[in-house]
Amino acid sequence: MGLLNELPQWHSLRQEEPIQTFVIPHSHMDVGWVYTIQESMHAYAANVYSSVTEELSKVKERRFIAVEQEFFRLWWDTVASDTQKKQVRQLIKEGRLEFIIGGQVMHDEAVTDLDDDILQMMEGHGFLYETFGVRPQFSWHVDPFGASATTPVLFALAGFNAHLISRIDYDLKDIMQKNKKLQFVWRGSPSLKSQQEIFTHTMDQFSYCTPSYLPFSNCSGFYWNGVALFPDPPKDGVYPNMSLPVTKETVHAYAKTMVENIKQRAAWFRTNHVLWPWGCDKQFYNSSVQFNNMDPLMKYINQNSKEFGVTVQYATLSEYFQTIYQSNLTWEVRGSEDFLPYSTEPYQAWTGFYASRNVLKGVARQASSRLYAAETLFTRYRISFPDGPVAKDWALDKLRALRWAVSEVQHHDGITGTESPKVADMYLQHLLQAMMGAEELLASPSILDIEQTLEQHVIVYNPLAWNITTIVNVTVTQPSAAVFDDDGQPVPAQIQGSAHSNATYDLFIVVELGGLQYRKYLIKFPENSKAYEAKAVSFERRSVKDRAKAGRLLLPVLSECYELLFDQDTNLLHSITYLEEKRRVMITQDFWEYDANGDVKAGPISDNYIFSANGSAVRAYKAVEMEIIPGKIVTEIRQYFYREESDKDYAYSITTRVPECFGTKLPCHRLEQTYSLGPLSLNTEVVLRTSTSVKNNRTLYSDDNGYQMMKRTYRKFTNNTLARNYFPMVRTAYIEDDLSRLVLVSDRAHGVSSQTDGQLEVMLHRRLWNNLQWNLGYNLTLNDSSVVRPTLWMMLGSVSATSKLYQREAVQLQHRPVVKEPKRGSPLRSVVLPPNLHLLSLSIPGWNYCSNHSVHLNLHSQPDYDRILLRIMHLFEEGEDPELSKPVTINLKEALQGMGEVKGVEERSLTGTWDIASLQRWKWKTADNLEKDNKQQRRQDDDFTVTISPKEIRTFFVHFVSRNF
Repeated sequence: MGLLNELPQWHSLRQEEPIQTFVIPHSHMDVGWVYTIQESMHAYAANVYSSVTEELSKVKERRFIAVEQEFFRLWWDTVASDTQKKQVRQLIKEGRLEFIIGGQVMHDEAVTDLDDDILQMMEGHGFLYETFGVRPQFSWHVDPFGASATTPVLFALAGFNAHLISRIDYDLKDIMQKNKKLQFVWRGSPSLKSQQEIFTHTMDQFSYCTPSYLPFSNCSGFYWNGVALFPDPPKDGVYPNMSLPVTKETVHAYAKTMVENIKQRAAWFRTNHVLWPWGCDKQFYNSSVQFNNMDPLMKYINQNSKEFGVTVQYATLSEYFQTIYQSNLTWEVRGSEDFLPYSTEPYQAWTGFYASRNVLKGVARQASSRLYAAETLFTRYRISFPDGPVAKDWALDKLRALRWAVSEVQHHDGITGTESPKVADMYLQHLLQAMMGAEELLASPSILDIEQTLEQHVIVYNPLAWNITTIVNVTVTQPSAAVFDDDGQPVPAQIQGSAHSNATYDLFIVVELGGLQYRKYLIKFPENSKAYEAKAVSFERRSVKDRAKAGRLLLPVLSECYELLFDQDTNLLHSITYLEEKRRVMITQDFWEYDANGDVKAGPISDNYIFSANGSAVRAYKAVEMEIIPGKIVTEIRQYFYREESDKDYAYSITTRVPECFGTKLPCHRLEQTYSLGPLSLNTEVVLRTSTSVKNNRTLYSDDNGYQMMKRTYRKFTNNTLARNYFPMVRTAYIEDDLSRLVLVSDRAHGVSSQTDGQLEVMLHRRLWNNLQWNLGYNLTLNDSSVVRPTLWMMLGSVSATSKLYQREAVQLQHRPVVKEPKRGSPLRSVVLPPNLHLLSLSIPGWNYCSNHSVHLNLHSQPDYDRILLRIMHLFEEGEDPELSKPVTINLKEALQGMGEVKGVEERSLTGTWDIASLQRWKWKTADNLEKDNKQQRRQDDDFTVTISPKEIRTFFVHFVSRNF
């Protein structure tokens, strides 16, 4: 009885604490997707910033968060008036306009590489810091399709205090909501642990849009500016689907709907605070009608807050997170698991986009590696010749154009392949145009005419800070050749007919290069070839029907590392023995295809985003031809797969290059494979299936953004098991058992799966059409008729042997040597880092930073050409290798002496905006209460010596003694 008597008092106590609601005005502005950047700027994006600036300036309670920098920068540089710029500066100062994430785009998390994730963030942060002295501290990753465990690590390294995600598996989100577990502290890296942990907020089921259903109106709710119109904004300002205005008559009904939604959400979180995003895609282009309706509605709720049990206020994201932080609760810890793949419904696994638009994915990565080479070469040039003939402004413009293009395509509807065809064309055009600019920067004033001359000069540049011996392939038009180095000494080479053209020849040259060094080679075309002339041996076409006879005639191809056996009855690979341990693994490789359904009436469909298998894969060919070109530098095996036995043209091919340089420094563990696929038949999704005797129990490992490997255990689901066991592979995937590991590293992102024991399948290409109205309306179909030529490098060996190799191999595939026509240039001294450290970046950002932030100037002056940005990453996880997983101590002055004399080094946050000494991120209480020091690591010993631990990414500004001649 006594307890019952106390209940009303408890209830009234509860009423005294209304739910505090943070209404966060925002506009989700896709940098691409359905419309091009230009179309979006014209139709709505420019109006967002013009009208938000005006409306925020009128009423001091109003707020807005700005996310994607590409649109803001375009507005700032091409649209904003002086008055608007002044207003923006004032709003930023007052904390009412807040930049969130601060990158050029809201990057995809499944198929992007960490190089490019960092680049696009650095680009946005550099602009914001130079222009406003602002350093974003929170993320808003509301739309990427699944969440990677690398992203929270990168955001922590950039100095962020909290991370926000939304799209995770529907069934998992459901459980987390019910158990109030949408908020946690995420330790994304198993090696960095609590050092780079970050508080993470998962949005509830309503995600980033305002709930639009109104029981009292057939218009959507809370979108008083309606829906953006393309191509032109309406002259009269009347847009389709504008919400019913807030009036005396409607205000109560609106308040009731909003409060019900707030209370529904409050039940899913541990504190009495609700983050209520107000906005959606393409909103706030007419901010006055938005705020003029929301102001009176919020006022009405607050006047009746006792009755409603709710208060509402406009807020920025930092105001919300600040309140959660001050609640001082103890949070659960999430380890280094990611939230990939991502499903929205039982038959909607968003695993198709891992392979959509293979060409775009390839060009995006190619552009990134071109940028890396151009950045390192220009930086070296500037240090050596500060007053040299290459105009620094011209060079920086070329680099900035390529940085912009590479950043832009990292958008979550860019590199994902989930955009309309015209937007895919826009990304490609921007990338190719900017790449041409970078080629000019890398290239020579004197291009030689190959046809007219009996000799050709090439320069080969190694953009990595490691010494390498490798094979480069130069396309020539003569059948015989001789190659000499810059001392006139002959160089090992091999020449053969090209796989792709009858008119050209592949000239393979063995090159030895120091770190960040280039060498000149002279190719002569005498009648008697000094290069080994390799000739093809052809094997007749074999039909799948005759497979019963397989295994009788096995043909060996031998290298220093492997014996590969090819089966002459099938023309397929039969097995590989890794000779170090004399262990044979049965391996075949061929192409299979999933037939996709394109009719919504017939069942679940596959589209740009979704993979929905209509049954198991079927063999994609009926016959195979093979030719082998035995060589002294490489032996090349070409396999051609025919859809029908009698077809004249092949549908798919595999070209495998086995290095043959016995007794040299050339690495023999790398089997280089290039594939050709396409045009595909409509509604097919083609995989390369590698079937082996490895007993992996359908478990595979694939990487998150090229940063860390994730264990992918096969899981059974009530529905859609096949598609939900597909994972993204950005750089690396492998399967293993106790004895052997088979590794693939890749030049672009793909989807990977292990559907049966011993199998690793890689989805390389998709061509789809469907009749879903939503897809057709936005032209989001994937009728991709291109021919694609991706590259994978394959390695086989023991777990311990491959552990030493695969990280470096993935980096070396991404940053292969650049072969150029020569320009005059002095030889460069080499710069070499230890084998477990990778030079992640060496560049001249050009942005003006301030070592002492408290005296931050309005820095918009000349670009800073003397501040060199250096980023170094430890490639290994703790405990991965007995030697290579150890922390490494290096002296930066000594390590960089090949470039010049270092006079000063300052350690910075990931994007350069914080001095590490002054960066103190929020410390969140966690259940395991680890003693935490979230103060970033300092350099040790002296000004130049640093110790880099497993998986650390360390960023420095380096100043060299000037060498003016």
